[in-house]
Amino acid sequence: MLQGRKIWRNRTESGKGRFFRKSLIMIFIVSGIPGLIIGALVYWMAGGRIESELLQLHYQQIEQRSEQLDDQLSNLELLLSHWAFDNKFDYSLNGLDFVHEFKRTDDITKTLIAMQGSNALVKKAELFVGGDSKVLFNPEYTPLQTEQDLSIYNKLIHGKTVTYWTQWAFDPTRPEEKDLTLVHHIPGGSPNPFGVLVFRFDSAKIASLLQTMTPYYEGEAFILQKSGDLYVSANGSASNSPFVQALRDKIDNMKEERGSFFFEWKGSTYTVSYGSLSRISDEWLYVSASPITSIMSPVMFISKLIITVSLIALLLAALLSWLASHRIYSPVKRLVTMLGGHSGEAAWGRLDDEFTLIEQQYQHLHKERLELNSKLEEQLPHVKESFLHQLLQGYMYAYSEEDLLRRMEHFKWEVQGRQFVVLFIQLNGIANMDETFRSGDEGLVTFAAVNMMKELASKHFEQSDTLNFHDLTAGIVLLIPEGCSHKAEIEAFSEELTTSVNRILRMRVTMAISRQTAQISDLPNEFERVKQAVSYRNFDNANQIIDMEQGVLDGEAWAEPQYPFALERELIQALRTGKEEEASELLQAFIGTLSCQGAKEIDVQQGMLHLLGNVQHAIMVSGVNPNRLFKGVNMYEQLSQIREPKRMQSWFKDKVLAPFQKELSCRSNSEVKRLIEGAMIYLQQNYRHDISLDNCAEHVGTNPFYLSKSFKVVTGKNFIDYLTELRIEKAKELLRDSEMKINDVAEQVGYQHSYFNRIFKKLEGMTPTSYREQSQHL
Repeated sequence: MLQGRKIWRNRTESGKGRFFRKSLIMIFIVSGIPGLIIGALVYWMAGGRIESELLQLHYQQIEQRSEQLDDQLSNLELLLSHWAFDNKFDYSLNGLDFVHEFKRTDDITKTLIAMQGSNALVKKAELFVGGDSKVLFNPEYTPLQTEQDLSIYNKLIHGKTVTYWTQWAFDPTRPEEKDLTLVHHIPGGSPNPFGVLVFRFDSAKIASLLQTMTPYYEGEAFILQKSGDLYVSANGSASNSPFVQALRDKIDNMKEERGSFFFEWKGSTYTVSYGSLSRISDEWLYVSASPITSIMSPVMFISKLIITVSLIALLLAALLSWLASHRIYSPVKRLVTMLGGHSGEAAWGRLDDEFTLIEQQYQHLHKERLELNSKLEEQLPHVKESFLHQLLQGYMYAYSEEDLLRRMEHFKWEVQGRQFVVLFIQLNGIANMDETFRSGDEGLVTFAAVNMMKELASKHFEQSDTLNFHDLTAGIVLLIPEGCSHKAEIEAFSEELTTSVNRILRMRVTMAISRQTAQISDLPNEFERVKQAVSYRNFDNANQIIDMEQGVLDGEAWAEPQYPFALERELIQALRTGKEEEASELLQAFIGTLSCQGAKEIDVQQGMLHLLGNVQHAIMVSGVNPNRLFKGVNMYEQLSQIREPKRMQSWFKDKVLAPFQKELSCRSNSEVKRLIEGAMIYLQQNYRHDISLDNCAEHVGTNPFYLSKSFKVVTGKNFIDYLTELRIEKAKELLRDSEMKINDVAEQVGYQHSYFNRIFKKLEGMTPTSYREQSQHL
């Protein structure tokens, strides 16, 4: 209280002076007589026009906010569709054991959490996997047990379209509580979906979003499907309320799809704006109804206030002038309020305090600006890489050359007086590195190679950006000054890069160099050309450089590919007769012939794709459905991603030949499984004793040769390997859970002590004693 009085006294004393008196007299003259004239003109002549302008402004505001609402809903649809086509939600989820595949389960949960946080309107992002799994992620893994819960989500799978909006009750105990929901079938684009991705939206936030369409916080705003299946209100009113129903009836009688009109309701006049929102395979209607008094009241109030003030201006001119004089200080006051937070009254005691506060806040804002600039510098490489990915893949075809130049300049590229060159680099030979890398390490190898490319490119070129495609390929975009030759620099760069990759990663490099262009919009076409050029590389395990400016591909005479038709026929015949080993040998001979000296990558890929089509035809002729056999996987797409003969052979053998041979084996003799099951039970009961293939065969009633062959077919393991693994697993249990001596453990599982130590170390990589010590520390 005392501080407030001191502030008031200081402010009053600071206003007394010559400047204050002169400004007071001037303001009195200016605000007196002219005020009466201006007030009358505003009230009698301009009132109607202001009213019309305010109404027009109101309609424009509603239109803009409806467009913003439409954009937000469209972004949500695009976001959900993007995730639905992600490979995380492909056919592999159907029947997946989410408990054992905990890494996959954890990855799905993290993805759903990221989706849930990607938009403030999303209350929950859920994944329901039907079929054999019957699992719900919301976003945590939740098995669904009751038919009631399953029924709620199964109905979503059978929606009218792949993507649709609905209002859905997810709690069976409270069916009246429905959430606005966006649903997308998974896998994306599949004619036979087995699950759904679901966005459940926060009703309060949706209502708050709709309230922006009633800017004066009075009246009603709602959206609904024209079919009547979906209804959302800003104020929570029901779809069958008299006011809403009256508005709907009035709009149904209107001929235009969007517009505005005045509506009388219970003695009040409302201005109503309506229009349509195009949603996926549906049309929504939005309606905003605001009382006309809320819009016009500012005009009437201000006009009457001007008249009133003008009439008493002569009596109160001194007081108004005195108050107006203090408005001279309003810029300083607003600045203090803005920078100091709250009202800034603490700074009004003395002028020095105000500018001290301004100085302090300016320094604080300057520091924040520097921090933000630092963060921008950290994120800029990621933003630039994302921009280049979109540019090279053709997603920015709608942008003009000027727009692209402006965006690149905004991202800190020096583009004036520059020309562009695209390099496409492919790594080959990973199939020959089984001791170093395994299948699935392509991303790791590419990451290491891209780091080398970035380091070497920064040494040779003034401006360069490297793109990682994570599939043993990468791209480099070079910005070269106009009029300068780039051949020498690229030649030196390619030589150093191939040497480094050969020496460190022990792989070979194929590089395609695009033509030099001055147009950014030409880069997608150049990128496609160099990608295509790499596919024409020789299949020799050697480094290759393809320069598009030299027209190497255009002028070279290509030899006709040699397709081994005879080997193909023999391979298909071996498949039909169930000769697995012979089929594998013929496949190796087929690929060897196809990829002989001088063969091109594209010829080998096309030949293998042709073989895949003929094999699938043979599978169909044998009465097996390829879609069921291969679990709906696009085999052509997978094969087209493989670029090396050894990996093609391995993939073809594991993904095509083996499933068909297994199918034939299962169909030919189901008794074999029961025979092997009996043998496995016998081993589990007698593993402590001296067991041989002969006495096991005698126990199950067959000969040792047939038992050995059948055991390998059914279990995928040799008889002795299965018995060894069984004994070692039992030994590990005893080592972990008991204090038995190593000798006793060996005897318990049917081994002598010395042999037990050797076989345990061979399989587990450590001695039994080390395994026990390690288990006790866990």
